[in-house]
Amino acid sequence: MEHAVIRRAFAGLSDGQIHYAECGAPHAPAVLLLHQTPRSWAEYRAVLPLVGERYRAIAMDTIGFGDSAAPARPATVERWAVVAIELLDALGIARAHVVGHHTGGVIAVELAAAYPERVGRLVLSSTPFIDAAFRSARAGAPGIDEVERQPDGTHLAALWQRRQAFYPPGRPDLLHAFVLDALKVIERIEDGHRAVAAYHMEERIGRITQPVLVIRALADPFASPHAAALCAHLAQARLIDIPEGMVPLPDQLPATFARAVLDFLDADH
Repeated sequence: MEHAVIRRAFAGLSDGQIHYAECGAPHAPAVLLLHQTPRSWAEYRAVLPLVGERYRAIAMDTIGFGDSAAPARPATVERWAVVAIELLDALGIARAHVVGHHTGGVIAVELAAAYPERVGRLVLSSTPFIDAAFRSARAGAPGIDEVERQPDGTHLAALWQRRQAFYPPGRPDLLHAFVLDALKVIERIEDGHRAVAAYHMEERIGRITQPVLVIRALADPFASPHAAALCAHLAQARLIDIPEGMVPLPDQLPATFARAVLDFLDADH
């Protein structure tokens, strides 16, 4: 099918060239998909054609990640949201549904809070709730993915091993995809996590009035405990559980993930 083909391109924005991939009819309602740290659009490689059957599905590389430009200024959730809006402007999209996984969900919260007229429905997948307690806990914690380069290449195995316990057994393809993305940003691999840990979500989330789907991946120990707090702070939140879901949910279970997203978005049409 023509619209199942993934089309990739760059948009020249105020902070540099931003890479994105899309599927679907150009005039269909738009869905913007935002990835976790330190991944890229490739997290949604198998999801894009599924969502693209009925929507214009766009997965962008957050500035500083994937094939997007390195940022000229410090990484912040607020700046990432500005760049996402610039991409929508460049693509001629006035309003889009927004789907975010992990860090992408945090950016999605800021988008909906700061630009309510630009955001339709909101999907927050494995998204942390960030408040003073979260910031305090992360302030003294070691880097999640940070490894020191070694001349014998053992840091490559270290990247793999840091994530292995949070990925499904028997799926080395998922860890391979993670390492490929991580290597692209090895010098600033913790920028995304630091930006998330500095965000004051508790001051922003109350501004969200859009319908929200909270996806809880029950086998994701980092994010699943936050789902209840997210729902408690959202006026129109619906929660669904994916029992076998782990940290790489969109590329671990793309059909399950896409079905949850489509069922929720289709309620708007």
